[in-house]
Amino acid sequence: MAVDTPTGVRSPGTTPADATTAPVTVSFTRRADPGHATEMVAWIRSGLLLAEGFPGFLGGGWVRTRGGSDEWHMLARFDSPDSLAGWEASPERRWWLGSAQGLAEMTRAERRTGIEGWFDTPEQVEAVGPVQAGPPRWKQATTIWLAFFPLNLLATVTLGALIADWPVVPRTAVLTLVLTPLMVYLILPRITRLLGWWLHGRRFRDRHLSPAG
Repeated sequence: MAVDTPTGVRSPGTTPADATTAPVTVSFTRRADPGHATEMVAWIRSGLLLAEGFPGFLGGGWVRTRGGSDEWHMLARFDSPDSLAGWEASPERRWWLGSAQGLAEMTRAERRTGIEGWFDTPEQVEAVGPVQAGPPRWKQATTIWLAFFPLNLLATVTLGALIADWPVVPRTAVLTLVLTPLMVYLILPRITRLLGWWLHGRRFRDRHLSPAG
């Protein structure tokens, strides 16, 4: 069977500026004979192990829609499109894709960038491997607050002080226009990476292990 790659797939609404700054999650679906589930698990694990050695790899995993399904949904997350491009162009990945010849067939691929990929959680799927579930909502909220509070405090005592005499609506508009991109593209990606061990229930000493196991 032919083996395709997800290179060049862009989700709707993603601008070139977004694509150069945001973490990116690439997801793709493979179809394989249900009788080769053991081989598919081994193949996917080998790809994740290879990806772990590349700069910017944040984690990955896989799910199936139900037991006995012939579709495998896989994803890998990198801290930037450049990091993903390094993995996609690598000889290790080409070897890995080639090793699926006769085993699996690509059926769909997509990329997601920015806020929608921070806390990805598979919906209505049965896990067949060490797939990392999304962290609890209270941990997500705590992480966002930890990022937003110091940033908002800094903006209030600096920019906020400069425009303190402005009417409340334009003052709030300016502050949010400044804080939102800083949160989305600079602060949150870093703090979620820093606190990944806590978000996903790992011990601090195991913080460098991939969420995909």
